[in-house]
Amino acid sequence: MSSLALLKFICLFVFVGWMIIWIVLPTEFYKYNWLPKLAKRLDASYIGEQGTNLFLLTFPMMLIAVIGSIYLHLKDKRGFSLKSSSVKSSEQQPQVNSLRRPIIVMGPLGIVTALELIFGIMGIALVCWHFGSYYYVSVKHPHMGHGPDYRKPWQKKFRGVSLRLGYASNIAWAFLFFPVTRLTSILPLVGLTYESSIKYHVWIGQIVMILSSLHSLGFITYWAFMNQMSELKEWSKTYVSNVAGEISFVFLIAIWVTSFAYTRRKSFEVFFYTHQLYVLATFIYLVHIGVSWTMQILPGIFLFIIDRYLRFLQSRARVRLISTRVLPGGTIEMTFSKSPGVHYDVTSFVFVNVPKVSKLQWHPFTVISNNNMEPDKLSIAFKGEGSWTRKIYNELSSSSLERLQVSVEGPYGPGSTSFLKHESLVLISGGSGITPFISIIREMIHRSNTQKGKVPKVLLVCAFKHAADLTMLDLLLPAVESTPDDLSKIQLEIRAYVTREDEPTTSNSQKVVHTKWFKPSPMDSAITPILGPNSWLYLSLIIASSFVLFLILLAFVTQYHIYPIDHNTNSIYNFSTWVVWDLFFMCISIILVSSIVFLVQKRNFAAEEKQISNVEVPTPTSSPGSWFLYGGNKDLESLPLHSLVQATQVHYRSRPNLRKILLESKEQDVGVLAAGPSALRQDVARICSGCGATNLHFEYLSYTW
Repeated sequence: MSSLALLKFICLFVFVGWMIIWIVLPTEFYKYNWLPKLAKRLDASYIGEQGTNLFLLTFPMMLIAVIGSIYLHLKDKRGFSLKSSSVKSSEQQPQVNSLRRPIIVMGPLGIVTALELIFGIMGIALVCWHFGSYYYVSVKHPHMGHGPDYRKPWQKKFRGVSLRLGYASNIAWAFLFFPVTRLTSILPLVGLTYESSIKYHVWIGQIVMILSSLHSLGFITYWAFMNQMSELKEWSKTYVSNVAGEISFVFLIAIWVTSFAYTRRKSFEVFFYTHQLYVLATFIYLVHIGVSWTMQILPGIFLFIIDRYLRFLQSRARVRLISTRVLPGGTIEMTFSKSPGVHYDVTSFVFVNVPKVSKLQWHPFTVISNNNMEPDKLSIAFKGEGSWTRKIYNELSSSSLERLQVSVEGPYGPGSTSFLKHESLVLISGGSGITPFISIIREMIHRSNTQKGKVPKVLLVCAFKHAADLTMLDLLLPAVESTPDDLSKIQLEIRAYVTREDEPTTSNSQKVVHTKWFKPSPMDSAITPILGPNSWLYLSLIIASSFVLFLILLAFVTQYHIYPIDHNTNSIYNFSTWVVWDLFFMCISIILVSSIVFLVQKRNFAAEEKQISNVEVPTPTSSPGSWFLYGGNKDLESLPLHSLVQATQVHYRSRPNLRKILLESKEQDVGVLAAGPSALRQDVARICSGCGATNLHFEYLSYTW
């Protein structure tokens, strides 16, 4: 067994054990057999009563995160071929491929594969198991309950149900932060990426809110029946704080009602700013549940804070904006300087902040450049459709603009070019959904020109509302006078559909592509790896070191501050303050260790950043044109542009017949990718899953920010 296989096996073994603990946790056997023995050994240790949950539920996931980071580091250094691995697995395990086919396509859930449905059912079953087991134990051992003896049986049961709903919600909290942690080894280990995991965060968030709502409303109803509404103002020093739970619930409700798809798309600012309440909601929720329950959900929070703080450090730098292309249809391409040490794959994305427009808002954009074709540049493209992007469009369209301050987080994205395993590709996009496919086609061009193996045949089906949007096809080629890569070496066919306009007139009065080049500033720097070329190795160091430091600080304050008070029979240490100590030490440990590692790596790139930022870029005399918009009035002197035009068919006042296009694909292995409006992606998924064509393999691209 190789070292890579051994490390992955250890991670799998520890994860299975961690899940077994979650299954056993609410049972009577655990509570009356395992827990007393473990508590006797661990709760009397240096870390107090949270020791049992810290050992059983926090430590395993931290260990997986460390080992997983080392695994990814070794895999990167050895140049492990994910492509060959994917092909091999698809040949040997056809049943796995069938589980990855979409089987449910519906509005609230979106596109759901069989594998996702199985794990979703298992997750809901685990939550139900926790609720049922906790309630069963409480009924079997009624002496565990609190409250006056004059309560009626139904009142006791009602309170018991409300309380156990809160217990069950804690397991959903335990998984809530994993899908939104960008710099993590947990997701890559199971073949997931950050952008594809957003929907899991949404699903888990719905479970958290449903259970929390039932838990909160249940207790309010119970207190109303019992004439105990004064409990709403109770902040106990020795037990759960009701006020903290109520405050957290109010924040969660505000986050919940503004996080639905309609609000995100129509009023992104409302969604964005309200969602920042998660900091207060989580903090007060932990104060509400106490130290022992906090240790159950600590791993996800710990890893998320590491990721969030590292992103904060990266975002402090001003990135050099080299150039912009403003296309007639309102599309903008922004090109940044990057260090050659920054490696990213196709369909990666970055988060961009423009302080002149908004100092707080960060927006995700797909990277359209190719790491191999442009090793010192990174480009994104977007349309000025929302309020934020319209402001950016207006700024970049201004002729007086000489410099624009921009910050970037990332790039993030998949760790493999899995689309290469297919015999052919059908790429279907709507509007600006073409952007992830630009990087794929550029990768095809590079591989075909460098003879790095056979590349799939590509059919790009793109739909635009207006003829001016056809200029987005110009982005398939880098923004230079000419490119040494030949488009004719790949089997590329482009079918472009303009849905709302007839064929445009060949008028030179139409707006042309406007390219602007910016002068470098001494304050600007290139995009660099957040932790250097060995990011995964240093991430494992940060996780391990900060967690050990956290345990040392926790043990110190427990032994010399909490125990002297808590072991005194006349006083008990404040229930809420103990949690605050834990969270304070966690943040201090993460900030201290992460800052040291980041600054050391930043110093290594200081000389390179200075050299890159001072490079002068000559202004070209023209830009790679908009032949599609002008209907052939441009001279096709560029061979790549000529090949691009030859491969393109434009259809006006029509929409693509997706079912016919897909069923016409006769190759044995056809990869189908769809990007754009959710309705388009769902239509493509329905066709691939319901038409009976076994050669169609739907590859899900999720950008539901």
